[in-house]
Amino acid sequence: MIAQQLVNGVMLGAIYVMVALAFTLAIGILNFMNFSIPGLFMAGGMATWILIHRGVPWWAAAVVALIVAAAISLAVERLSYRPSNEGDVEVPLVSSLGFLVLLQSLVLATVGSDQQAFPAVLGDLNLRIGGLVIGAAQVLSLAISMVLVIGLTVALKSTSFGRQIRSIAESRETATLLGIDVGAVIPRVFVISAVTAALGGVLFALNYLQVSPFMGENVGFKGVAAMIVGGMGSVWGAVLGGLLIGVAEVLSIRLFGADTVDIAVYGLLLVLLVVRPQGLLGKPPAREKL
Repeated sequence: MIAQQLVNGVMLGAIYVMVALAFTLAIGILNFMNFSIPGLFMAGGMATWILIHRGVPWWAAAVVALIVAAAISLAVERLSYRPSNEGDVEVPLVSSLGFLVLLQSLVLATVGSDQQAFPAVLGDLNLRIGGLVIGAAQVLSLAISMVLVIGLTVALKSTSFGRQIRSIAESRETATLLGIDVGAVIPRVFVISAVTAALGGVLFALNYLQVSPFMGENVGFKGVAAMIVGGMGSVWGAVLGGLLIGVAEVLSIRLFGADTVDIAVYGLLLVLLVVRPQGLLGKPPAREKL
């Protein structure tokens, strides 16, 4: 049933939205491709699973997992981004990739490489609308992602912190001249990005009832694709790109089989890069006047 697959694609896309949004914050504000984000996604799911198996209620385990991800992201900012943000852009990029490998290695050493079954903490609650079946975890994922996006959009436009972020994104030097404490704002951006990615990992675990040390890699690639499809630096572009990638993935499985997923997703990305390089909601680069 195509309608059911479209619903499933949108719900899967809600998780990609979270990862795409984390990358969008890193690129759009910090001009930094933070390769630790897939590791933070994995940390959200794995830390929640570990704590649940130690008797912690699932909601409390999820909150602790988000705090752990935020702490890891602060370490990335302090040890990777801050010491080299005035130098070559390749240095923090490579060192953030090192954090990803480190996180995966720590989890491998702790729980092994096997895929772990995540408990069905939300039970079998389903919404039935006509012939469509929507799981409670799917509704929760979509609701959280949309609330997060709307809240972030409002905060960026209407709050003092949001104006500071937009000033830094435009020009860090100008923001400093205006009296903005750039060194205090940037770590908060890292925390927001980390919590967003880790929350995506928690929602992935709740939906698909599985976690593994490598769960962030494939989702991370899809998140980057969603960010590019929607338009780099655009919050609503991340939403549009994530939903499109999710629908393309589910429909390709339904129509052509699981082996065609990457062809559909990255084929869509390549076609869009040819037709509209700046993405669906991205702005074309400004040309310098001679």
